[in-house]
Amino acid sequence: MIKSPKNPGDESYNMLPEDKTEKAGEIMDVIILGKGPAGISAAAYTVRAGLKTMVIGRDGGSLAKAEKIENYYGFSEPISGQKLIEEGIEQAIRLGVEVVSDEVLGISYNGNFIVQAKDKEYESKSIILATGSSRVTPRIKGLEKYEGKGISYCAVCDAFFYQGKDVAVMGEGNYALHEAKELMSVVRSVVILTNGKKPTVDFPADWKIYEQKVKAFDGNDRLQSVLFQDGSSLALNGVFIAMGFAGGSDLAKKIGAETFGPRIVVDSEMSTTVPGIYAAGDCTGGLLQISKAVYDGAKAGTSAIQYIRSLESQ
Repeated sequence: MIKSPKNPGDESYNMLPEDKTEKAGEIMDVIILGKGPAGISAAAYTVRAGLKTMVIGRDGGSLAKAEKIENYYGFSEPISGQKLIEEGIEQAIRLGVEVVSDEVLGISYNGNFIVQAKDKEYESKSIILATGSSRVTPRIKGLEKYEGKGISYCAVCDAFFYQGKDVAVMGEGNYALHEAKELMSVVRSVVILTNGKKPTVDFPADWKIYEQKVKAFDGNDRLQSVLFQDGSSLALNGVFIAMGFAGGSDLAKKIGAETFGPRIVVDSEMSTTVPGIYAAGDCTGGLLQISKAVYDGAKAGTSAIQYIRSLESQ
């Protein structure tokens, strides 16, 4: 299990994994998370308004899996989702957008917004979340029963409630690794539950990894243990779900923006409840179509332009 340091004088303090993340360089005016139709549409507006614009995305999301698209304006013949994504990215680059392939793990604030990715941090005055709807929620008995009562989806949001307690992070990749590191300075111990999957990252050798498939979450009024398919169990005070990759609502929660289930709450201007952060596309719910994502992106981009202009005038 991962021991948590009580203070810099503790022996265990130097056991924390070394933070090798490269720090942010140039401060952008707007960073857009997601390189699908919503993100690229927003970027086209912000870069043409003269804003320093960066798009960060891991892949093309669910759109990349679409074999033929026939219900989107402007194409006389069907186009594949992957081809549409590639065309959008090429358009953004031609306009002067910096497009980065990276996995985003979190967002924080220090006067500007800090986007924490796998190997580097990026800094911006505003953020547009256009990540699609990608939360991975395991189908495990007891999950819904203990949500908010021992089951959490955001380490930075809820770590405080588990001070001095034993918790687990469920996941197998960089997102799980990131969440575990967030918890280490607060909780008593952390273990990793991969739920039957092989780890896709190199967790530190001294971390306790449980690769058994989880059968159920158990307890009374609150979560007390995890039951595995092999009949064994593990006593825990909390489990943080971090399977797959961080979705839009996961990232929104980390910065304090309101969410409703997997959906980011926005107003008619695509503004979240945090000034300077906007959301567009599938992560805001509604009609999950390219046409809606493009509109949302245009609206979010326009709102971000107005926000940056207001900062410049102050």
